[in-house]
Amino acid sequence: MSISTSAQDLPHLNFRSFVEALREDGDLAEINDEKDPNLEVSAIIRKSCETDDKAPLFNNVKGAQNGLFRILGAPASLRNPKKGKYGRLAHHLALPADTGMKEILDKILLASKTEGVKPNVVEAGSFKENKLFEGDIDLEKLPAPMIHQADGGKYIQTYGMHIVQSPDGKWTNWSIARAMIHDNRHLVGLVIQPQHLWKIHQMWKAIGKDCPWALCFGVPPAAIMASSTPLPDGVTEAEYIGAMTGTPLDVVKCETNNLLVPANSEIVLEGSLSISKTAPEGPFGEMHGYVFPGDFHHQPTFKVNCITHRNHAILPISACGTLTDETHTMIGSLAAAQIRQLCQDHELPITDAFAPFESQVTWVALRVDTAKLRAMNTDPKTFSKKIGDLVFGDKVGYTIHRLVLVGDDIDVYDGKQVMWAFSTRCRPNDDETFFPDVRAFPLIPYNAQGAHSPTKGGKVVSDALLPAEWKEGKNWQAASFNESYPEELKEKVKKEWRGMGFETGA
Repeated sequence: MSISTSAQDLPHLNFRSFVEALREDGDLAEINDEKDPNLEVSAIIRKSCETDDKAPLFNNVKGAQNGLFRILGAPASLRNPKKGKYGRLAHHLALPADTGMKEILDKILLASKTEGVKPNVVEAGSFKENKLFEGDIDLEKLPAPMIHQADGGKYIQTYGMHIVQSPDGKWTNWSIARAMIHDNRHLVGLVIQPQHLWKIHQMWKAIGKDCPWALCFGVPPAAIMASSTPLPDGVTEAEYIGAMTGTPLDVVKCETNNLLVPANSEIVLEGSLSISKTAPEGPFGEMHGYVFPGDFHHQPTFKVNCITHRNHAILPISACGTLTDETHTMIGSLAAAQIRQLCQDHELPITDAFAPFESQVTWVALRVDTAKLRAMNTDPKTFSKKIGDLVFGDKVGYTIHRLVLVGDDIDVYDGKQVMWAFSTRCRPNDDETFFPDVRAFPLIPYNAQGAHSPTKGGKVVSDALLPAEWKEGKNWQAASFNESYPEELKEKVKKEWRGMGFETGA
């Protein structure tokens, strides 16, 4: 064991420092008046998300006591472009606040090509400043948020990190999955195929023992980023974080089990994930922007045996729903990054991939190097089938239901350009290849609430490459400022733009 290093205090490795970084950016709305966790807190967060405004920090949550807890909303949502549109995500990775999405995803993917760095086990963690054991725990007294008025309960877990380990100790998984308070000692939350939380749960079920578990809130931002990334089976997120940041992450042993958790977490719940006990879970306003009142399913319960927390602890939450919040900026973006990597690993000519927010991140646009595509001497149907079989057959494509192939002229990080290409270059049905037998993502409303199978099919590759791009290359000019005017004239217009009274677009 060793002593924590100062690197652990940087914003990407320390949640409390991350909050300070937002304050320094002018990107924190610090709210000291009492606010009610029953819908009021979440209504403020939701308004912030839908307007790309500051991240709200609630310092006076009604019902909070003994340091449990303050609330930070919108920790990875978009913000005012003047402060760096993706600035909160950039802070998760020690990147400049004005970093673009491509560069953010490039850094995430770089870690997959770098040897993992084992975490650094330390003797003490800041979250152990306060300890509650069985007789002192009452989850129902916590100021857990009611996020949407039709939700089935108080969802304390929307931006925390579950930690479980395989029975043989060889695979430790860190992941995000929603969970609500069930009673004074239990949570109930999603444990569904093919997620790694479910796979490890099944391993413990096979040997007839409940799964040791921890749930950490306010973890290092780099850790929450890694836990959102669809990594391959067997990859330990703690080591991936080390590769991503170049720094071993400090971890410490739990009080009541042998799991190692980030040493500077804000709040840690310890206990077990049941292999036999279930309870009603849901409904919940999920990432696709819908709540279906009364729609619930039985899911496994989590028993809480210990709560440890920092003084004046902060609980981060995601009030997810319609655009744009963490479920879009992280789940969609990180899935797209892994899809790009998967295609490149299989030597397919894909240069970039992104999940357009406008699709509620159910699509991924794939930018094709058309010169390399033509050199393959293939045809649209064969290529589309190859792409679809690869992506939809892999975990990285689980949440995605449409792949849109676009050419070199389309910036996949710009949803308007993707929609333009899809709407004008892809002929419905004729330019599409369907995949009726692959695993579907049940949280999408047209699956869970539709007339078809909630867990199978409904996926498509849409070819938005015009025939010329398959044969000789682009044969048009876009009717746009960028392509329809001489360079000299464009520069003159941009130079004079603000002088003519315009405010944006210079």
